[in-house]
Amino acid sequence: MNSWISQAPFNLAQHQRTVTGIERVLGICVTAVGPDFICGEMPVDERTHQPFGLLHGGASIVLAESLGSLGSFLLVSDDPSAHVAGVEVSGSHLHAVQSGRVTAVARPLRVGGSLHVWSIEIRDPHGRLSCSAKLTVKVGRRGGAAEEP
Repeated sequence: MNSWISQAPFNLAQHQRTVTGIERVLGICVTAVGPDFICGEMPVDERTHQPFGLLHGGASIVLAESLGSLGSFLLVSDDPSAHVAGVEVSGSHLHAVQSGRVTAVARPLRVGGSLHVWSIEIRDPHGRLSCSAKLTVKVGRRGGAAEEP
């Protein structure tokens, strides 16, 4: 397992071309990968609004989980038997955002052999903290002990 995220082979431009699923629908974009962080952005628009025209809390959680899960994937990328899956995510929504783009920074709080814990801060275009999230990612190994469903 890599001890630093940036040691993993990762190409930002290539990653953005291959984004699918909910990340593509919501316009989530990874903007930087460093030795101990991953940054990303998401638009605040009709795709990510709740009915009252504010950033939907669920969209913020998707952004948080996307960045933390990618970080865990990169941390174990040198082990072909390893796979990752988010097992718990929570967030406190602290400031309403109506428009623009939010920026998130994910940093590992704990990197263990079977669990990674991430702290993700999401900020509005003025730098105000919009959401503080925490993600726990399980690291599994194919061919190892029986996995839980």
